Amino acid sequence: MGTVLLTGANRGIGLEFVRQYAADGWSVIACCRSPASASALASIKGHVAIHALDVADVQATARLGEAIEDGIDVVIANAGIGAKDVGDFGAIDYGAWDRAFAVNVRGALATAEAFAPHLKKAEGKLAFVSSLMGSIEDASRGAICYRATKAALNMVAKLTAAELSENGVSVAPFHPGWVKTEMGGPGAPVTVVESVAGLRRRIMEMSPTAPVRLVDYTGKYFPW
Repeated sequence: MGTVLLTGANRGIGLEFVRQYAADGWSVIACCRSPASASALASIKGHVAIHALDVADVQATARLGEAIEDGIDVVIANAGIGAKDVGDFGAIDYGAWDRAFAVNVRGALATAEAFAPHLKKAEGKLAFVSSLMGSIEDASRGAICYRATKAALNMVAKLTAAELSENGVSVAPFHPGWVKTEMGGPGAPVTVVESVAGLRRRIMEMSPTAPVRLVDYTGKYFPW
């Protein structure tokens, strides 16, 4: 087993990642904004170290990277917000828009930069939790801010791979499916257990020489 670090670890997909990795004997570095209120995360048995981190705070993300010395086998940039409060075309709340980009894009890039040295030590894998909603070819209408953040995140993943692949680090963005979480809603067809189990398989298949493509938890590829 190895060491995995993930952001947004207190609920939904992130929390299930912690459960599954910890159950399989991995050392888990679980990051979330408010550990004091993350009771479900704190209850998980195993080698789980919980750190307070808001990925929108770039300096805090960098400090956590400096505080960790050992290599990390897997980093999962999972923290994100749904941006439902931003509004749609003609009624955009640009303050909420900026917050969504700060978390979903800038925060993910800051995570990659902060832990790149640790990934290089381990020749590890960097997974960005993206979405099919970031596909420009697949776009229709609505959710303009969320779609824009995930399209930008896909570009971040592509360019980060170009920076790190020569050091043996694998990088890819993943669509977790429409998952039954607080963000996905109760009508979503995919359980969080199914999604995370599939994503973990896809992460283990990652290679630094493979083309960077948007892939879902089942292994299906989507257009950019």
